Amino acid sequence: MTSFQQARVELGGQLRQLREAARLTGKELAERLRWQPSKVSRLENARQTATEDDVVVWAQAVRASPEVTDELITQAIALLERHDGWKQRHRSGLAALQEDVRDLEARTKLFRVFEPGILAGLLQTAEYARHVFRKVRRLYSAADQIDAAVRVRMQRQEILYDRTRVFRFVVPEAVLHTRLAPQDVMLGQVDRLLAVSTLPNVEFGVIPFTEELPSAPVNGFWIYNEAMVGVATMTKDLVLRDPDDVAFYVRAFDDYAKVAKFGEAGRDIIIRILNEYRKQSPH
Repeated sequence: MTSFQQARVELGGQLRQLREAARLTGKELAERLRWQPSKVSRLENARQTATEDDVVVWAQAVRASPEVTDELITQAIALLERHDGWKQRHRSGLAALQEDVRDLEARTKLFRVFEPGILAGLLQTAEYARHVFRKVRRLYSAADQIDAAVRVRMQRQEILYDRTRVFRFVVPEAVLHTRLAPQDVMLGQVDRLLAVSTLPNVEFGVIPFTEELPSAPVNGFWIYNEAMVGVATMTKDLVLRDPDDVAFYVRAFDDYAKVAKFGEAGRDIIIRILNEYRKQSPH
């Protein structure tokens, strides 16, 4: 067990002890917090990482002392700020990682996403996601939970239809040509982008091959509201909260967005690539 997972197990155990001391069942606590009962179970059994908000409302619901609450908050913040290796984290399971991401997304109103080599999980079809997870499993020796991971990823996409949230995605045109799945799957995936790009709260921008990039697209990054940035490298999953770091990535995103094509101009590029896939398809 990794140090990250051990810390998550310890925090989950403390949360369980507090619930039991308050003589609450998992279902009763979930009702108080207006959560799904499964979330209580995931947190207690270290299948999901508790956030600062999670432990605060949990502590309030079980009437924990201020000292205990402060200690829980400290542990939760430390977990979220860990720069843990992806290979180690993936051993806890592909589905568990998806649950962590879904919980973070539920607390976000403004998403700004730049991905230089892959389509964001919120935009993926089930079959594209399945091929991506297969590659992740092979590369990181991840626990074999592909069906569960795909299911959670598809559930995550329901948030796209919440009009109180705003999504801005930017990708270089090369992403739409990158074969992370067989040709027929790529055709369906690009077709899916056309539909998503018409949602009123979604902006999908494509940087054409003909545009000069403002900087080298080394890593993808997700900006959550104005408070946090997730940066995924091949071996580290970085969580950045420092205001200077967040401001840096906001500027970087704006630079990429300036040279991207949105709306009908962006869809024209998608349609062109879709037609290329159709011409190559044996069907």
